[in-house]
Amino acid sequence: MLDSIRKNNVDRFAGFGELYDRNRPAAPEEAIRILETYLQGTPDTVADVGCGTGLSTFLWLNRARRVYGIEPSPDMRGIAEAKWEAAGRPGSLTFREGYSDRLDFEDDSVDLITCSQSFHWMNPQPTLDEFARVLRAGGVFAAYDCDWPPVLNAELEAAYMELYELAERRANELSTEDERAHKWPKEQHLRRIEESGHFRYAREIVFHNREICDAARYTGIALSQGGTQAAIRLGAEDVQAAAEQFGRTVETFFAGKEQPILFGYRMRLGLK
Repeated sequence: MLDSIRKNNVDRFAGFGELYDRNRPAAPEEAIRILETYLQGTPDTVADVGCGTGLSTFLWLNRARRVYGIEPSPDMRGIAEAKWEAAGRPGSLTFREGYSDRLDFEDDSVDLITCSQSFHWMNPQPTLDEFARVLRAGGVFAAYDCDWPPVLNAELEAAYMELYELAERRANELSTEDERAHKWPKEQHLRRIEESGHFRYAREIVFHNREICDAARYTGIALSQGGTQAAIRLGAEDVQAAAEQFGRTVETFFAGKEQPILFGYRMRLGLK
């Protein structure tokens, strides 16, 4: 059962790595400041687990001495590796295929483990056991996620959530239980960190980051949701039609201009 969940969770992100990378927000600099506060300095070795296309991995390039992006999806990892190639193949950065509960690191060898928009796709108990194994004493694990949708306009946000909820419902209806991806609730992340017994201190931190956005990107953010892609891939014509209508609504709102949007973040952190 757990093997099928693992496979389904990886497969959910197949085929839209470029869309995801082009529209999702990169991890903001504020994440560095928060994490270095708890580490009491710059980490030597960082492992970004479930790194996807590297949107949070590249944050540590030219900062930490060794940075590893761990990602099981070949589609997502391929985008990350292409960006690494374009950056001149910096030797401090390495991308690896891998899973959160089977990391190719020695005991007590990693200063910081991050999961950006990814911890809810991981089986939490074996994952936290493995993170605790590879983290050094005083090391930090941090899972951080955006709140969806980004802050912009009440009517537009309501339309975003209507599309999101329709897609999630149709993706479930059109797949069998054995085919469905499984998410562990984000609101339970902190409790799971605390109850794991591996961390001497844990807390939740809320922060935000403002970015400039145009209509194409705002629509792309909504389309990059895994449920939307899954429903369309499963042939949900109503979701495809709703996505097209959402795009037209967004185009009308932006009227050819750029707008500032606000991404809210929640970081659940454990200090070993």
